[in-house]
Amino acid sequence: MAHLIQAVRGMNDVLPEHIGAWQHLEMCAQAVASIYGYDEIRVPLVEHTELFKRAIGEYTDVVEKEMYTFADQGGESLTLRPEATAGIVRAAISNGLLRGARLKLWCIGPMFRHERPQKGRYRQFYQLDVEAIGFAGPDADAELIALSARLWKMLQLSRVRLEINSLGTPETRRAYREILMAYFRRHEGSLDADSRRRLHGNPLRILDSKNPQMAELIAGAPLLTEHLDSESSAHFSELRATLDRLGIGYRVNPRLVRGLDYYSRTVFEWITDALGAQDAVCSGGRYDGLIGQLGGEPTPAIGFALGIERVVDLLVQAGRVPIAEPPDVYIIVNATAGAGAALQMAEELRDALPHRRFEFNLGGGNFKAQFRRADKSGAALALIWGDAEIERGVVAMKPLRAESGQTECPRGELASRVEELLSRLRGRASS
Repeated sequence: MAHLIQAVRGMNDVLPEHIGAWQHLEMCAQAVASIYGYDEIRVPLVEHTELFKRAIGEYTDVVEKEMYTFADQGGESLTLRPEATAGIVRAAISNGLLRGARLKLWCIGPMFRHERPQKGRYRQFYQLDVEAIGFAGPDADAELIALSARLWKMLQLSRVRLEINSLGTPETRRAYREILMAYFRRHEGSLDADSRRRLHGNPLRILDSKNPQMAELIAGAPLLTEHLDSESSAHFSELRATLDRLGIGYRVNPRLVRGLDYYSRTVFEWITDALGAQDAVCSGGRYDGLIGQLGGEPTPAIGFALGIERVVDLLVQAGRVPIAEPPDVYIIVNATAGAGAALQMAEELRDALPHRRFEFNLGGGNFKAQFRRADKSGAALALIWGDAEIERGVVAMKPLRAESGQTECPRGELASRVEELLSRLRGRASS
């Protein structure tokens, strides 16, 4: 027996029984993005490694430990995208989209990070990414947060709550960096290996440590919000006031710094208590310096990424997974004329009734076996086409979910009669 090839660790199949929740989330996300005026963009899965090093930051876990990086046949270093923002920004720059434009973009697709797989954290994972490029004011921050809040309403998910913070300008952060570095230097003996390495590269990353032994030390560190410049402080105050007017609840979390270096000013996370350790389901913030950093004209921007798998888990827990619709009609064939003529009839019905779902019995079988399949399919109506029906130029029609006898219909009237009978059967079922 040949060796069985398993899926790559941390890269999971999405099976038909689960796909309904994914499709429902994707449909709602597209609808919400559309009503806020966002357009879809699709960017490559593979980019030059330098893009992520410059955008995300050399001293982040993503760049240091988690990227899938390889040399292609030409010797170029390429990376499977670990996040979407850098690629969207690169696309906007390289395609000349920033010339006086203000862009509202969204995309959805797989990302890749070589992490230890666990529930809610996979090596191939899917994200919804929403970006507003060319907008400097806190009104853009508030609208983007409102968009995400509306998505939760559309999905009927209530176990999510919003945390916000401000990281200030790069100048503010540089000044704060010195204050933070001085604090951690005084406690260098208590730092773990990762934090000691980051101390001289980017000490803000120490605040993002998940090591519980570091928690007390981090809790005593100076707060960035106490060292904001006046402009960033005013920006954050206006954002909070707007969220209050919109009725969007939030908590200011001064330790929220986000894991990527390109963020400035507003950062936010939607978190949940329903998924254990993986509590962040949607994270984002402002990245006003990133576009200039990647070679474009300096342009303000803000965006967020939503974890598809985690939100799907929330939908399943909340019982919000839509039930797959059964076919309306199951077509049973047992005739010497063969399946070809019956398939032609099925295609004619699909042309005439495109809003109805027809399932054709494939693979043959006797009437008893086919009726079992028809019943299992959940169809409301069976169409039966056998030699006797062909000889008389009719198709038999048998309701499968109602106490009603079998009737016959001339082939030329089949589409109208099917529609009439289905409308009556569905109406009876809903009453």
